Amino acid sequence: MSTVVTLVTGASGYIGGRLVPELLGSGHRVRCLARSPEKLRDHPWRADVDVVRGDVLDRESLAPALEGVHTAYYLVHSMGGGTDFARRDERGARNFAAAAHAAGVRRIVYLGGLTPKGGRLSPHLRSRAQVGDILLASPVPTAVLRAAVIVGSGSASFEMLRHLTERLPVMTTPRWVATRVQPVAVRDVLRLLARCAELPADVNRAFDVGGPDVLTYAEMIQRFARVAGIRRRLIIPVPVLSPGLSSLWVGVVTPVPAAVARPLVESLRNEVVCRENDLADLLDDHDRMGFDEAVRLALRRVREARVDTRWSSAAWPSAPADPLPTDPDWAGGSLYVDERVRAVAAPREALWRVIEGIGGARGWYSWPLAWAARGWLDRLGGGVGLRRGRRDPDRLRVGDSLDFWRVEEIERGALLRLRAEMRLPGSAWLELRADTENGTTRYRQRALFRPRGLGGHLYWHGVTVFHGIVFDSMATNIAAAAVRESAHQPA
Repeated sequence: MSTVVTLVTGASGYIGGRLVPELLGSGHRVRCLARSPEKLRDHPWRADVDVVRGDVLDRESLAPALEGVHTAYYLVHSMGGGTDFARRDERGARNFAAAAHAAGVRRIVYLGGLTPKGGRLSPHLRSRAQVGDILLASPVPTAVLRAAVIVGSGSASFEMLRHLTERLPVMTTPRWVATRVQPVAVRDVLRLLARCAELPADVNRAFDVGGPDVLTYAEMIQRFARVAGIRRRLIIPVPVLSPGLSSLWVGVVTPVPAAVARPLVESLRNEVVCRENDLADLLDDHDRMGFDEAVRLALRRVREARVDTRWSSAAWPSAPADPLPTDPDWAGGSLYVDERVRAVAAPREALWRVIEGIGGARGWYSWPLAWAARGWLDRLGGGVGLRRGRRDPDRLRVGDSLDFWRVEEIERGALLRLRAEMRLPGSAWLELRADTENGTTRYRQRALFRPRGLGGHLYWHGVTVFHGIVFDSMATNIAAAAVRESAHQPA
């Protein structure tokens, strides 16, 4: 392995989580900058990288991460809502550029969005372009890769396209389905990002990156349908759907919430086609996967449950600084608890398999309609809803999204703690435990809620009866599922 250090920011995100093994496979010594290093704990490559705690919004924390770094990958940007995301993105880029220069970094690599020539940019595309300009203006030579729609298993763009196509044989669509775009396979993006470390020292510019096909979004839908083996879709364009209404429509039909769908939709309002292919010439790397092949590969990985990272890998805007339910900071504060315990006539290992397999297609073992209704209410309120599902049907890792929860802690075989990411007047957790007591397997379940203001207290008391029904039956059904799981295991 090389003694030269390569830094990756955003390693818990969709691209960063895939770039790390790409770099390791190319012989790089990799260091990751993470606000919450524990989110990287269960990644298969964790033992092969160094992890430094830091935040691009805190310049002082960047110096240890950048020490001895040759190439630094800046893969941080805001996708969710909020009114000050552009200011945060600008501040983070300026901090990183200054800290990289002070540390003697030789190259910065940034992945941005492909922007139309002379077109009106959406707030998110404008912010990403500004980040690229800030990094290019720094004394550190920078390569900015600009891509449009990235096609790969688990990408937000792919999930949006996939679910629109699979779920709607007939669809009324906004005008942007007729806009030409140049999609690119995630595999090609990762390879080009990794190879940017080889660029000559004097290269400081942006590069357009795309695949070999230029398609309208309507053509992408029809070609996806053909590759997936489903009928051709009937598409009826209508002129009245604004990006805001379109994103709400996407949020209803697909697992991608409106707040994430909106920047994707807005990026499709204008034609985004590569204007040059200079990076391919500089790196002598002209091979690009076609759209159909990229879709075919992505679908195969979804079917085989080999999705390494998903768009939801990045944390939904919430309150990451909240203390854990076990922290002493709770002393004197309000914490509501709903606790259930069941004896389980099955080995602890069988109970743990049920616990770790919860959510997604398997559901929550209690009143599916009630859980679905809660998910719909959350989506109507601008939240993530219940349909993000799981990255893997059987295994979880810290940082995974799980429907409208986030995996906060796993003690393999013993504890799964989930933090709620639905819209709530407070903070909520769900803890599922597998214990053994006097030779008997016990399932322990705790729902915890820290109210915020009077509304939080009223919310908890208002749903107490609902929780009594749902959580009680959930505990009973999980215990029963563990018994069935044990019976199906070979002796």
